[in-house]
Amino acid sequence: MHHRHYLSVTDFSAEETYTLLALAARLKHKWHKHQRPSKRLKGQTLAAIFEKPSLRTRTTLEVAMTQLGGHTVVLGDSIGLGVREPAMDVAHNLARWVQIIAARTFAHATLEELARYSAVPVINTLSDREHPCQALADMLTLQEHWGELPGHKLAFVGDGNNVAHSLLLLGAMLGLSVAVATPAEYAPDPLVVQRAEACAAQHGSNIVITTDPQIAVAEADAIYTDVWVSMGQEAETATRQSIFAPYQVSQALWARTGNNQTLIMHDLPAHRGEEISAELLDGPHSVIYDQAENRLHVQKALILTLLERT
Repeated sequence: MHHRHYLSVTDFSAEETYTLLALAARLKHKWHKHQRPSKRLKGQTLAAIFEKPSLRTRTTLEVAMTQLGGHTVVLGDSIGLGVREPAMDVAHNLARWVQIIAARTFAHATLEELARYSAVPVINTLSDREHPCQALADMLTLQEHWGELPGHKLAFVGDGNNVAHSLLLLGAMLGLSVAVATPAEYAPDPLVVQRAEACAAQHGSNIVITTDPQIAVAEADAIYTDVWVSMGQEAETATRQSIFAPYQVSQALWARTGNNQTLIMHDLPAHRGEEISAELLDGPHSVIYDQAENRLHVQKALILTLLERT
């Protein structure tokens, strides 16, 4: 598997993604067995660029490289990516010093420019278009609880954002049916939906886009939600809270699945009592901390795969 960059979940085929998830599962098993991690990346360095604050992404990237014997250089917004210095120059410089770059940006175009001029792999750890590393962690989590993905249904309720985009695309690719419920004006990008629908048709799954949360969650095996106001959207807080109020993932909505084993998912950070009730987020069906832990293991697998060390 040779891939220069990972900016979208579609940068890997379904077969390649399953191979990556299997590697992540093996790495996680070794970690839980307290086996000494292989120092495969000794002498290797990852540059992590952050235009946004981060808990899970920063920690899991640094821990991943440490466990694999490598090192991480963290670059915050002080480098002025695209302002103080164009992404092109940042990419050219970093590629002379490090072996891989991970970037958490506002604009997806920034990532694309980094990748265009970088001679080393670039990983999208979040942009306004996709959140592919999160989606990988989500699929590993669902595999752990279900055994396999095809034949199951995931419902996403809330903002048709970057997380929804990656779940639509990756779910469809892996044979998982995905239903998304959003207010009409916050629906997922139509081009992303079109691509997911075409992929779902090839893999025997189904894509549903609706404004009705009850339709989306019917017979769902998992319900996923995200914050209503993402970083950079703070000026829209009051408007979004009003529009999204009917989209709260509540106990009543969970009951509409007709499945008393439906999992509850959230990529965190979460606002309890806003997009989701505390009783669900902290309840027995919540897998939010499994998702968070699995960011570590899928990112180890992704880094190894991109550096062709598997």
